Amino acid sequence: MPQTAVEELLETLDLEELEVNLFRGRSPQTGWQRVFGGQVIGQALVAALRTVDDDRPVHSLHGYFMRPGDPAVPIIYETERYRDGRSFTTRRVVAIQHGKPIFTMAASFHRREEGLDHQFEMPDVPPPEDLPTERELLEQLQDKMPEIMKRYFSRNRAIETRRASHRDFLNPKPSAPVQHVWIRPTGPLPDDPAVHQAVLAYASDMTLLDTALVPHGTTMFDQSLQMASLDHAMWFHREIKADDWLLYSQDAPTTGGSRGFTRGSIFNRKGELIASAVQEGLMRKKS
Repeated sequence: MPQTAVEELLETLDLEELEVNLFRGRSPQTGWQRVFGGQVIGQALVAALRTVDDDRPVHSLHGYFMRPGDPAVPIIYETERYRDGRSFTTRRVVAIQHGKPIFTMAASFHRREEGLDHQFEMPDVPPPEDLPTERELLEQLQDKMPEIMKRYFSRNRAIETRRASHRDFLNPKPSAPVQHVWIRPTGPLPDDPAVHQAVLAYASDMTLLDTALVPHGTTMFDQSLQMASLDHAMWFHREIKADDWLLYSQDAPTTGGSRGFTRGSIFNRKGELIASAVQEGLMRKKS
C-alpha cells in the first residue's frame, strides 16, 4: 500500500543517527523548490529531543532561518549539549546543507512541576465539524481558482486545516489581522509524547505568516510578493496531544520594513492553551 501523508511526515521526522549528537534528515520529494520551514523546525526539535531524558518535555524553542533548504539533499543536524541541570536542560541545534548552516535553534526542556496556573480563554469559534474541508472548498471554487491555488488545495497533506474565520482567497479584502484555523493530522500518531511535540512544531509554521497579509487585502498566493520565515519561537505550556483538532488562533500586530510579525495561540478541544508561537517573516514586493 502507498504511504499516507501522515506516515510520510512521521518518517521525515524520524532522523537517522550518524554519530553522537549528529543526525541526518531527509525531505519528501514533492517537487517544491525549498524545504518547508516547519519541517526544519520539527526535525531540529527531534535532534534535540534525542539527547534529552524522556521526563523533560520541551518548554521553549527559538530558531532562525538563514538560508532556504534544498529538498534534493539531506539535512545534517548537529546538536550541542549546553546544560543538564536538576530541572532544566538546554540544547543548541544547527541544520547544515552544502557545508553551510540553514537554520539554528536553541531549545529548553523542563522537568514537569506543579505550580500557579492560569490562561487566556479560547476564542469562541465554530467547531471544525461545522466548517468545510479544503477538498470541499476546491470542489466549490476550482473553476475560478488560479493554478497555484488549485495545487495548494488539492495537495495530499499530513496536516488538515479548516478555517474558522472567513477568508475569501479569490477576492481578498483588507480586514482585521486575525485568523482562527483548526489543525489536525490526517491520520493517527504514535503514543510517544516526543512525536506529538515534533508534529506540533511542524504544524506551527502553517498559515502563521499569512495572517500578516490579511489587513493588506492579499494572500500567500500573491505572486508579486516574496515571502519567507525569518525566525520562529514556540512555548509549550501543557501536555500535548497533537492528533485531535487544535485551534490555532493567530494575529499580526504589525508589518513594516518588508517584514510581518505574527503570533499564535494553540488550544485543544477542551479549551486548554497548550502552546504559543511567534514568527517574523519576509514580505517583500518583487521588483
